[in-house]
Amino acid sequence: MTHEWECVVVGGGAAGLSATLVLGRARRRTLLVDAGEQSNRFAEGIGGLLGFDQRPPAELYETGRRELEAYPTVEYRKGTVAHGAPQDDGFVLELDGGDQVTTRRVLLATGMQYCPPELPGLESMWGKSVFQCPFCHGWEMRDKRLASLAAGDEAVHAALMLRGWSDDVVLLTDGHPQLDGKDLDQLHNAGITIDDRRITELIGTGGQLEAIAFNDGSRLERDGLLVEAPLRQRSKLAEQLGASCTPGPLAVDTIGIDALHRTSAQTVFAAGDVCTEQPYVAGAIAAGAQAAMIIAQSLLSEQFGMPYPPE
Repeated sequence: MTHEWECVVVGGGAAGLSATLVLGRARRRTLLVDAGEQSNRFAEGIGGLLGFDQRPPAELYETGRRELEAYPTVEYRKGTVAHGAPQDDGFVLELDGGDQVTTRRVLLATGMQYCPPELPGLESMWGKSVFQCPFCHGWEMRDKRLASLAAGDEAVHAALMLRGWSDDVVLLTDGHPQLDGKDLDQLHNAGITIDDRRITELIGTGGQLEAIAFNDGSRLERDGLLVEAPLRQRSKLAEQLGASCTPGPLAVDTIGIDALHRTSAQTVFAAGDVCTEQPYVAGAIAAGAQAAMIIAQSLLSEQFGMPYPPE
């Protein structure tokens, strides 16, 4: 069967756009399928990305899509990949709506689904005054009244991280204190207060946290809240294509890759949050570019016998 595409990139976030740009410049026939569900779409700005610091995520993605228009071998489609399966020397992918495409390579760059705590009021504040990464949002929260909600070993780490941006930090255990004497001493020495009350609601307006309500009817006034938000795959596509997933420090199903961004299915690649231990936009951009360069070389190997993998 003649393959319509040399590579299909699934996901149009930082990693997917970066990869597609490199593949377009390498003159590879590339289809980018983008569901428009980038995890940071709720944030008001991207923190710490050179050239786009504090600018809206939508602006970055729109700029990336516009740059792809210069490359005639690239096509952008809005939508999702509903199902995928190996076929002959490539893959067949079914898009939402029923269309099918074939490809020699697949790059998974769908990002991950963040799963913050299910607290009343949190959804409207997520990515604004309630956040998961202090490096992304800490500058905007500097010198404000902050709280951290975490459990176990992560609780101490998260609270101490916030001290880099504010002197007023409270560690919330939500009624599950699990700290030993060493932990308590470390938090005390850092000037961090521990609050063991059970949380019932986050109170605020316009995405701005104002207070945390507890089950005893009391409130704690806070301007920002750092929470644990475990990551999960958005779909079963990786599994359908033969790529193995393993538990990681932040996710239960991180896609395993080697140094060349290859998954356990050697012609399926992955880049960005789907396979990283520390998700951030700059890293996703770099990973997408690296994966694309390897994919281009693997295609040249098939076409002209160029040695692959590269040393």
